[in-house]
Amino acid sequence: MSITNDEQILNLLTLNCWGIPLVSKNRLYRMEAIAEKCVTDDYDVVCLQEIWSVSDFKMMRAKVCEKLPYSHYFYSGVVGSGICMFSRFPIQDVMFHKWPLNGYVHKIHHGDWFGGKGVGLCKIKLKNFIINVYVAHLHAEYNRDNDEYKAHRVLQAFDTAQFIRMTMEGSDAVVLGGDLNTEPKDIAYRIIRGVAGLEDACSISNSKLGTNECANNSYTPKKLAKKEPDGKRIDHILYLGSKNSKIEVANYKHPFPKRVPNKDFSYSDHEAIMASFKLRKGEFDKIVGPDVKESLKEALAICQLALKSIKRERIWYLIASCILVVPLIWSMGLEYKTPYIGISIGINVGRLFLTAVLCYIIFMSTLWNSVEKNALKAGYRAMELHLNQLNNQLSST
Repeated sequence: MSITNDEQILNLLTLNCWGIPLVSKNRLYRMEAIAEKCVTDDYDVVCLQEIWSVSDFKMMRAKVCEKLPYSHYFYSGVVGSGICMFSRFPIQDVMFHKWPLNGYVHKIHHGDWFGGKGVGLCKIKLKNFIINVYVAHLHAEYNRDNDEYKAHRVLQAFDTAQFIRMTMEGSDAVVLGGDLNTEPKDIAYRIIRGVAGLEDACSISNSKLGTNECANNSYTPKKLAKKEPDGKRIDHILYLGSKNSKIEVANYKHPFPKRVPNKDFSYSDHEAIMASFKLRKGEFDKIVGPDVKESLKEALAICQLALKSIKRERIWYLIASCILVVPLIWSMGLEYKTPYIGISIGINVGRLFLTAVLCYIIFMSTLWNSVEKNALKAGYRAMELHLNQLNNQLSST
């Protein structure tokens, strides 16, 4: 919806679509329903996550092409990043930054590593405005009390904030939409906002608008629904203006109904959120973002613990490999000493299994351990440098 060339309205939607083939319930019905809502409602930009099937993206693109003619899917990893964007206005440029830490390759049931997750950027031309729209889907938190991915998510948050900070030059405004898998009080949320200087489109009055595990969602287990009816707010729309343009939130809401029309299930296991922004040209003072120094110190401590943990894991893997070598060596030639073919086959099968386990342990203690350690070190050094820069700025003022 336009006002003048120097004043514009931008309606942005974000939704984690829960589109895992063969796993997500009612996926095909829900994908079509989501595409239909994108056509019937008034959105200028739509940021989607967990579109793990390219055929789902192509179906959506075909359905929304008249209303949202510009689109981009961010290909990455083994099965694609799962993130994509649709726009009413021309997409002038795109870029994708893959995070160096993306979960564990052996955690197949979690699957985050196979997605090759990262943060995507579409530079959108809205009349006289250049808007950098970012979409991201951070690593899931599978167990809050024992969060083995906390360091991964913290570094993903820092990488995302740095990517935004270093690519925003020349834009009139930036907007980040996505499932960040972090609540407003969590360290990853504070890092993204503080390092990139972003504001949250969700006001205090809307702070109880949860986006996941909400009681009114058909896919929320009853136990979780009773425990926290409002759900968790882990999907966010964050924004920032520039010295040449001001961006203000005009509206923020859950735009989708509780159920797909004529069905007894919701659009996704997450709730969609929509923010309506007012953009205005002019000269404006630089907005000072939240103080991030304490959050960076906390993040550095988390990385230190993770580095100590992978050092211990490497030692245990090496001990296990030494233990496994003993029965493998002992079993050499045993099959020739037994007169029974069944026992001989069993010995070979057992040896094959032990060899496979040994190869896995060697891989985890060498190649994978080095990859994770170097990624953690790189993120630690970058955060340490950023913190030092902030301290130097403070001491010079």
